[in-house]
Amino acid sequence: MAVQPRDLGAESAVILTAPPPEPATSRWASFGRSLEVWGPAGMLILIVFLCYLGPYVFSVPSPINGSIIDANLGMGSPGHLFGTDPVGNDILSRLMYGGRVSIEVGLGTTAIGMGVGGLVGIIAAYSGGLLETVIMRILDVLIAFPSLVLTLAVAEALGPGELHVIYALAFFSVPAFARLARAQALRLRELDFVLAARLSGNKSMKTIVGHIVPNVAPQLLTFSCLGISVVILIEAALSFLGLGVRPPAPSWGDMISQGQQYLATNPNLVLVPSICLFVTAASLNLLGDGLRARWSSL
Repeated sequence: MAVQPRDLGAESAVILTAPPPEPATSRWASFGRSLEVWGPAGMLILIVFLCYLGPYVFSVPSPINGSIIDANLGMGSPGHLFGTDPVGNDILSRLMYGGRVSIEVGLGTTAIGMGVGGLVGIIAAYSGGLLETVIMRILDVLIAFPSLVLTLAVAEALGPGELHVIYALAFFSVPAFARLARAQALRLRELDFVLAARLSGNKSMKTIVGHIVPNVAPQLLTFSCLGISVVILIEAALSFLGLGVRPPAPSWGDMISQGQQYLATNPNLVLVPSICLFVTAASLNLLGDGLRARWSSL
């Protein structure tokens, strides 16, 4: 039987044909998804830069050593872009130094809550049985407590101070992270790659660190953005009530508290730190939404 030669012309044409160009709508959608993350992330980077490097870059005066001669200067005054408060302290300087307190409390509290809570939740889900039941019942009891009221009580008992605020808030942030980590770990525990790791003889901790933690971390990081924004607002509320950092050290909540009696005559004392709180919290929430959308599409 004679072998008929194959006609490769059509196949080679298909192989050599260039892929169709990416639709413009797809490029715009990709740009929009990137903007959802990098927009709020850029704003947060700018806030951190202004709070930690701004006082040195812009040579602002001390936030606590103002002169009564310069009291109540308006916005745009020479050497005082946002004016001064009733005792002559520069408002811009107090905003920058006060932002450090909010950032450090938010990051410190969330880091403790995510680290401790995430590990507890993963261990509970991975181990199962009696240990999981005991851990989850303890977490249920902690969640049942009125956390804000108890945070006020703990902060009052420990006294004003940045570290005391972090300790008080971190204690009540652990259950939320633990429940989220447990829910994700329960799903991962039954997947093939985790079962294969367990059947191959890997130790429990090696399986947790090598397989479960990397897959739970994205969800915890996304939730941490919301957690930081909530902690920043609670820290501002504690400072507003006099349970935050010790005066005369600046904080946004304390600035709002001190400026409320001058709201009718000098509203900038309240509006400017309130706007800083709003922009920071909104950027964190938007960043969390953007990260969740990005990771869900992978």
